[in-house]
Amino acid sequence: MTGSRDGDQKKGAAKSRAERWSAGECPWERPKTAGELHAWCRDVMGLVFPTSALVEGHAAPFDYLAHAFFDGGVLDDSGGLPVVTPASPDSVVWANRGGGKTFLAAVATALDLIFKPTIKVRILAGSLEQAQHVYGHLRTLFEEPELESLVEGKPTEKKLRLVNRSRAQLLTQSQRSVRGTRVQKLRCDEVELFDPEVWEAAQLTTRSKMCGDVFVPGTIECLSTMHIPYGLMYRLVREAGEKGSRKLFKWGVVDVLGACGDEHDCESCALAPECGGRAKERDARGEAAGHVPIEDALTLKSRVGEQTWAAEMLGDRPRRTDCVLPEFDARVHVVEALSEGGDGRAWVCGMDFGIRAPTVVLWGAVDGDGVLRIAHERVVAGEVLAKHIEAIGSNGPASPVWVGVDPAGRQRSDQTGLSPVQVMRKAGLTVRDRKMGVNAGLDLVRARLKPASGPPRLYVHRRCAKLIESLERYRYPSDRPESLEPVKDGSDHAVDALRYLVQNLDAGYRTEKKQW
Repeated sequence: MTGSRDGDQKKGAAKSRAERWSAGECPWERPKTAGELHAWCRDVMGLVFPTSALVEGHAAPFDYLAHAFFDGGVLDDSGGLPVVTPASPDSVVWANRGGGKTFLAAVATALDLIFKPTIKVRILAGSLEQAQHVYGHLRTLFEEPELESLVEGKPTEKKLRLVNRSRAQLLTQSQRSVRGTRVQKLRCDEVELFDPEVWEAAQLTTRSKMCGDVFVPGTIECLSTMHIPYGLMYRLVREAGEKGSRKLFKWGVVDVLGACGDEHDCESCALAPECGGRAKERDARGEAAGHVPIEDALTLKSRVGEQTWAAEMLGDRPRRTDCVLPEFDARVHVVEALSEGGDGRAWVCGMDFGIRAPTVVLWGAVDGDGVLRIAHERVVAGEVLAKHIEAIGSNGPASPVWVGVDPAGRQRSDQTGLSPVQVMRKAGLTVRDRKMGVNAGLDLVRARLKPASGPPRLYVHRRCAKLIESLERYRYPSDRPESLEPVKDGSDHAVDALRYLVQNLDAGYRTEKKQW
């Protein structure tokens, strides 16, 4: 009988909340500080989130939730209402697989619907199935007794509406779906899988609005792991850091680890390199633990290789499974200075011809030990060969001993009767055009990046941004794992220039005399 009476009381309280809301009055006082928001989630939703990160430079999952709820505003010292700052409320969440980002997107949506009457929120994901995961969490949240009476009617498979006229709806990954949208908030899950044209169209979907007594700026939130080198998520993370156009929140599996008791010994734990005992320190301070049990994290790490673990769970760098040159590691091969080698260095160039596609020229210094350091790059489209020849002679750090080029440059022009190689030689340049298969040339590059013994014999100055990007991005087709032919997506040009340089440097050169 007691349980039945308690149930009736809860139903009565829920009905009272719905009646108050129908009359335009929110049944709860809107949280004004991050602390009040955390307490409300705990007391009403039964959810407790970590409020501190365990890895330096990372964010706690609750940091994103507070940013989304307060629309990017900054709370004043007195704990009053958020003050809207000039900074964009847009955000990027870079989190590990299983890091809770999809669930947090659902919680953030629920909070918007409850406390911002008439708001429109749309959920867009890399696939409809992924969007349904977010929406599934959202529907489950509103099935709880504290919240279910706030839902107007019966939720459909793609739309949920509350009594206060706030709405959430799924969008499909299509131009038509996105272009017809005008909402206050667009939440994008797994943006790494977005079609680039759909993503561009999505940037024009938001509109600011007063929702009750809350001003809600038009906002786009992006949540994803990072799978692809120099893909969409990479660009968003980089722009967030360089331009401040979006607030960046990053966390990995360590930041969401569960309680770590005495049954786990740090000295013998496989997570020690990542965690370093910080999970135990958090528990000792009484801070909220994450949602990934230690046992699960240990099991996950034991199942995958180092590269997958670093990319998918730690957020160290994108996975490079299909990369042509996985030996390249920016942390090892990219340098800030090229002071080594002294005056004894010899300057050489590599060149990949292009007209509509860019022509790429690389300047490299070879020291007495044979170590090659790429110091400068020139990447220009739409210029005639004469301009590039002039640049090689005047724009580089020194006149090159020789220029390694594509052997296809021997082909004569129908108009001039001369080949690009002949034109360059006529201009006084020494040109090497050794013919070699693509894979054989790439093997020579790999041997310099990661020799069988000893340190690398190839480095790249940080200023050579296009070459660095191309080395990271150059890949084999993911849908044809049997193929050894790299994808020609624009990242091949700079790598080809490097390949022509290296194959003419390392494979020797043979002079041939021909009658022209």
